Parts: sequence; C-alpha cells; structure tokens
Amino acid sequence: MNPALQTILENSFFIRVTMTRRRSGTPRTIETTYVWDGADKIVISGYPGRRDWVANMGANPDVTVHTVEGDHWFEISATARVLRDRNERVPHLMAFIEHWAERPGFPRRRFMFVLNMIRLNRRLHLPWWGPFYFVRKIFDQMPCVEITLAGEPVERLGGPPPLSEPEHGRP
Repeated sequence: MNPALQTILENSFFIRVTMTRRRSGTPRTIETTYVWDGADKIVISGYPGRRDWVANMGANPDVTVHTVEGDHWFEISATARVLRDRNERVPHLMAFIEHWAERPGFPRRRFMFVLNMIRLNRRLHLPWWGPFYFVRKIFDQMPCVEITLAGEPVERLGGPPPLSEPEHGRP
C-alpha cells in the first residue's frame, strides 16, 4: 500500500464515499467517519436511524472511497456490503466507536469505561439487560457498512469531490 495512503487511513477520521443512487442512478458523495482494519476493509457508520446512503449501497455495492484529510488525496474503487446481523455488526461498531472516541477533546476515559463494560458483557455472553439493553437498541439503529478496497489507489489532484445533496431531503 502507498505509504501516504496508509498514514491517512491510520490517522484520519473522515472519508468520502461516492455511490450510485438506487432510484435515479445518479452519483452521490457523502462524508462520514470510519474505522480501518489495517488491510483492505473500512467500516463506515454514523448516527442511529435510517440512512438513504445505506440503502443506496445495498442496491449498488460498487463505490469509490476518497480520502479527505492529509497532504495527498486518493480515490480507490471498492465494494460495499451492508451488515445487518447484530452479531456481525457489534464488533465493527465497537471498533468504529472506539476510533471515533480518539478524536481530540473527546472524554475518552469515561467512554472507554462504558465500551469495556460492553465488551465484557459480550465476552461473557450475557443477555443485553439493564443499561446494555439501551446500548443494544442504539447499535441496532446505527448504520453499518463494510467497504472492501478493491482497486489501486489513484492520487487525486485538487482534493476530494464535493459532497452531494440527499435526494428528496433524506439524510
């Protein structure tokens, strides 16, 4: 992997993804947070709730990933897979949230305590009871898409593509 791209994927928090809209067939570019697995996969998520971009990727999995932070900008062709099974989603969402919590100024110690309690609950195969029930409801509503980087990264001059407006006023 290109060393500049590797540094960006390791250290940044935001990427842009261009996908094909399922209804109109036009391109849409969003910016979101992500976590990288250190190899060829990134997981994107966001606030709980239904998201048009998740439905778009479910209908048309061929996407392009664009870096937005760093001194160089790259785009990479990729394939998206919407994760729906809770047992498959939870480890990805935990990694995503942990990466998100590394941002400067975030109350990391308190947040990590909660994440470690959730990990312990999952490791012991305990039911989602008490406060964990509330966490499960949030996790169930968070979008979770695994993107496999498939193509060779191409350096893009002039920065990433602009963001698109959502269709019909939906996020």
